[in-house]
Order: sequence, then C-alpha cells, then structure tokens
Amino acid sequence: MKRSNFIGLAFTALVTLFTQVPASAAELELLHPGKLLVATEGTFPPFSMRAPNGALDGLEIRLMTEICKRLGLKYEPVLIKWDSLLIGLQADQYDMTSDSMDITPERQKKVTFADGWLESGGVILVPRGSAIKSVNDIKGKHVGALVSSTFAKIGEDNGAIVKGYKAESDALQDMANGNLDAVITDAIAAGYAIKQSKLPFEILPEYVSHVQKGFAIKKGKPELVKAINKTLAEIVADGTYAKLTTDLVGFNPAPKNPIRSVE
Repeated sequence: MKRSNFIGLAFTALVTLFTQVPASAAELELLHPGKLLVATEGTFPPFSMRAPNGALDGLEIRLMTEICKRLGLKYEPVLIKWDSLLIGLQADQYDMTSDSMDITPERQKKVTFADGWLESGGVILVPRGSAIKSVNDIKGKHVGALVSSTFAKIGEDNGAIVKGYKAESDALQDMANGNLDAVITDAIAAGYAIKQSKLPFEILPEYVSHVQKGFAIKKGKPELVKAINKTLAEIVADGTYAKLTTDLVGFNPAPKNPIRSVE
C-alpha cells in the first residue's frame, strides 16, 4: 500500500473515532463530565415509578435511559418532589427534568423545553356511580390534583375546592378513602392507575385539556437542547420510542406535531 493511501486511511479512521466519542461536558453544558443528571419524581406511574425489583421504570425513565445511551452519557436520575422541580433546575442541582410536565407559555418563559415528547390531556377521575358527569359538575366539590400543576388550576378555574398533593398516588388514595369527590390528572396516568391497581374509579369522557409533555432545561444551554431534540427525534423515527412505551400504555403516545423548543 502506498504511504499516501495509508495516511489517508489512518486519517479517516481517526475522524470516525472522534466523531463517535461522546460530547464533553463543556459542549453539552453539563454540570458534570459524562453524566446527565435528570430530575424525576419516581412516584407518578406510568411516567416514573418503581418496578417490582425496586429499580426506576416508566415512560420517561425508559426514554432518558435510551437518550443517554445514544449520547454516550451516564444517566443519573435525581428524585425530587413535584413542587421543587423547577426550583432545583434553576439552582443547578441537575441538568434537566424528565418529569411529566405540560409545556405551557408561562413555563416557556422560565425554562427551555426540549421538543414535546408525549401527547396527552387532562381528565377527571371520579368514583364509580358519581353524580359528577362533566367538568361543569365540579363546582363546589372537593377535587385533588398535583400541587402547582395545570390540573390544579383547571379545578380552581371551574369553581372546585382544590386540594394539592405532592404525589399523584396520595390523591388517588384520598379519593379511595372518601375524602375527595374527584381527581384531575393526566389521561395516560389515569388509565394506567385504574388498569394496574383495579381502582373503583372511572374516567369521564370529556378532556379538560390537551397537552404535550416536555423535558425542561435551564435557559442558556442551546447545545444540550439540540442534542436532546436530535436524539429524541431519532428514537421516534427508528421505532424505538414505540417499543419502549407501547407495553406500558397500550399505544404510541408520541406527538404527531411536537411543540418545538423556544429559547
């Protein structure tokens, strides 16, 4: 082989090698080299929960695991209560959140969301046989919802007496104990809870909101946002997203037209 050809092949091999090396912390604006610290509750099935063996599982956990694998990063979940998620993000306690957070104009002013990763909506759960048949019937009723959530605001806007909870499971348990007339929550979470726990509840057919969920990132980290968006799009396009989510919720909840990031 000619020396020039050998040098050319060697150069090509080096280029290939370096393009496969994971991006550095500086390139992705990470807090720690080689690690992606991601906040989640760990108590909101089927988004984040504990598997029978005690390991974290759920829609967001599976997607984050795959994203980190493709980016060559170590995935480090950070368990945080819902009402502290954005506070911790702004304080640089983690790189981003994966929790089931609705993308809203108000939140977009505070953080940058990666492109919408899941489409769902708010629904009302009631005990079987309840007199509540629509959102118009919750006025004056005791309704549970995650504290500081869009669901709590929907309840308040419709005249309900809203009680905030730090964990979805606590609200459902309170309703099972007869302390609530209804719970407003995510449609996917509601369906999963009834199916898995055989709860004596029913979901009203009327959606009270239509939303997309987003991974929140502190403003000023455009490279991290780009990397997450690119990797997420690849996971959806090659069918991996459907494989990771369908067995949990029975269908592919990827948005057909994702809400795009706004810096």
